[in-house]
Amino acid sequence: MNSIFVVMAIAALLASVVPSVSGSPLDDGPGRWTVEKANAWQKHHGWLVGCNFAPAYSINELEMWQPDTFNLEAIDHELGLAQSLGFNSVRVFLHDLLWEQDSKGLLHRMDLFLAAADRRHIGVMFVLFDSCWDPFPVPGKQREPKPHVHNSGWVQAPGQLILKDPSKYPALKPYVVGLLSHFRHDRRIHCWDLFNEPDNSTGNSYSKVEIPDKAERALDLIKLTWRWSREVNPDQPLTAGIWYGEWDSDTKLNAMQRFCLENSDVITFHDYGKAEDLERHIGQLKRFNRPVLCTEYMARPQGSTFSPNLAMMKREHVGAYNWGFVSGKTQTIYPWDSWTTEYTAEPPLWFHDIFRTDGTPYRSEEVEYIRQVTGAGKR
Repeated sequence: MNSIFVVMAIAALLASVVPSVSGSPLDDGPGRWTVEKANAWQKHHGWLVGCNFAPAYSINELEMWQPDTFNLEAIDHELGLAQSLGFNSVRVFLHDLLWEQDSKGLLHRMDLFLAAADRRHIGVMFVLFDSCWDPFPVPGKQREPKPHVHNSGWVQAPGQLILKDPSKYPALKPYVVGLLSHFRHDRRIHCWDLFNEPDNSTGNSYSKVEIPDKAERALDLIKLTWRWSREVNPDQPLTAGIWYGEWDSDTKLNAMQRFCLENSDVITFHDYGKAEDLERHIGQLKRFNRPVLCTEYMARPQGSTFSPNLAMMKREHVGAYNWGFVSGKTQTIYPWDSWTTEYTAEPPLWFHDIFRTDGTPYRSEEVEYIRQVTGAGKR
């Protein structure tokens, strides 16, 4: 099909299915769960607490899941560490290239992962797309980490070659619909996070090679992704998080934030600030009267720390997923500025992560605090 007609067809589809991003107050997007259904979901699951889970052996989501490197034994060991902290949920990234390589194999490995997590009484939030870090993903063997650089090999999904060309978006539909259809009734899945930080322009890491209209293209893609997902109508809620700015007024929202907040069944957000910042943002999002989950936090040098932030989120009934878990090939013990500042050894204060590669805690007192808040220490 001629690509110009594909683009025109996509534009017409978007105009017909997506609510306007102008005006106030916010409206419910097509098929969105009612407030009552969303809050019933939260009542059923209780307080969700956990981490963003990338096993130490993987530099990115491709290396985690590809058949030549997928390591269920290592995954189960790290899920055991998560269980020991009282974590009951993990947020895990997928990639469209995994589906393109071998969809049946991916579904099988996801099922193995879900079974391992379920044995540990841990549910899963899967992330389908991601705009962070390297915009040029390549399947197969992944490169080795750059020494002492934060997330030196993490890759975007989809890659830039797809994102910049709307005529290629329909090819992603089988990935979205295939995943959600296969697991639409699976109780082991807590939530589907459709797109991580979709309008992130990658800062000092890859901004020089990003397309100038990335935010606009990502908005186009997330609209289609939501439409495809609503067609499946899974039992689990759909969400996409907002990650910067202030959200106390609808007039402060940009187009992406507005769309995510109008369509998410449960509200998700990121916050790497101090306790007062986190508390303010929680208050801003509670005005929507839906469950709120912080799907990324905890960067020690930024002042985002487990104490007191984790206890605050428990008190406010806000789900809490810290970034990082076991130190490994993602090298997220190093800060974001490791892309522009040279580090030659372990930083004096870890940025993310809780455990060393051998499973010993980075800070024993921190681990004990987490267990105290989750109640794991009382079992």
